[in-house]
Amino acid sequence: MGSENREFQIFVKPVGGRCNLRCSYCYYTGHSHQEGTAGGQRMSDEVLETYIKQHIQAAGGGEVFFSWHGGEPVLAGIDFYRRAVALEKRYTPPGCRIVNGIQTNATLIDDAWGRFLKEEGFYVGVSLDGPEWFHDSSRLRTDGRGTFTSVMRGLEILRQHDVPHEVLCVVSNCNVHASLELYRFFRDLGIEFITFLPLVERKSRNSSEVTGRSVSAADFGRFLAEVFDGWIVNDIGKIKVQVIEEALRTAFGQDHTLCIFNPVCGAVPAVEMNGDFYSCDHFVDGDHLIGNIMNQSLESLLDDPRQKAFGEARKSAMPRYCLECEVLDMCNGECPRNRFINTPDGEPGLNYLCDGYRYFFNHCRPFINEVARLWKEGS
Repeated sequence: MGSENREFQIFVKPVGGRCNLRCSYCYYTGHSHQEGTAGGQRMSDEVLETYIKQHIQAAGGGEVFFSWHGGEPVLAGIDFYRRAVALEKRYTPPGCRIVNGIQTNATLIDDAWGRFLKEEGFYVGVSLDGPEWFHDSSRLRTDGRGTFTSVMRGLEILRQHDVPHEVLCVVSNCNVHASLELYRFFRDLGIEFITFLPLVERKSRNSSEVTGRSVSAADFGRFLAEVFDGWIVNDIGKIKVQVIEEALRTAFGQDHTLCIFNPVCGAVPAVEMNGDFYSCDHFVDGDHLIGNIMNQSLESLLDDPRQKAFGEARKSAMPRYCLECEVLDMCNGECPRNRFINTPDGEPGLNYLCDGYRYFFNHCRPFINEVARLWKEGS
């Protein structure tokens, strides 16, 4: 075991980028180095055991989080996760608690999956982009058919088996003007935790221009502000919206839990199905391949100078425009993958979504300040 507890989260890819859908905006399927390679269709038992053993050792105790991602991680099959859970139990020392989470499109969830996920205490994130006419505009099967009905069936199975679940909704140019419709749709479904993920697609790797389906910064800022206004009326304490939760953490002087708002990066790397360790889920490329868990320990990869440099670059490369911003504590420049435009005075490294986040955080700041005041008076 490590000498002390350390908090980190790894997006582990048991089937690489393999998926049963072909969502038009997916950043991972088709880009994973482990999609359709000679490495097989899923992570081998040897790599799985090595990963789980090393992950628990690197965590050092306390709560240990396993985040199963893809592609579509359900394609690995229930038996794969049964082996994973058995290995977790084998290598977990006294006083250590394992938490499993899986991000899925839910189209393959059936009663067997529902029973397993409930029995083993999994948390489930479901990708759902709103009502059918929004969802099926992008989230399609390989033959072009929509997936809304299948996702809703999977959600219902999770609900029947009382599996804790939340929703991740991609906000694009298609649905950004329907903020309250989306929010109320999820609320009426009984979803208690919602993540709105902005779609930002660059036209090419080094381009400062985005695709037509990408959300604009201004539209996304208004979207979040309208969701906040809908939430604050009736749903405080009932529903959690991730970006609002992150803003509220500043009221209590707490660190952000979401990596995109942290001052430094590097705490959410990715491990591919062959054991390759990459700096981040959004940087799975040759430039950010740090090593492989079959050749060196996960702890040494997390502490590798290149991984540390990747994380620190987020802060050191921040333009003066950000450093002087009134909402820096809430945003911290957001994710480096979106820092590809120039500041008003021409300095590079400004986040494409800057205007949107700045608008939103200023919009909710009076509420955050009031929460902070009440908390300080009561403490």
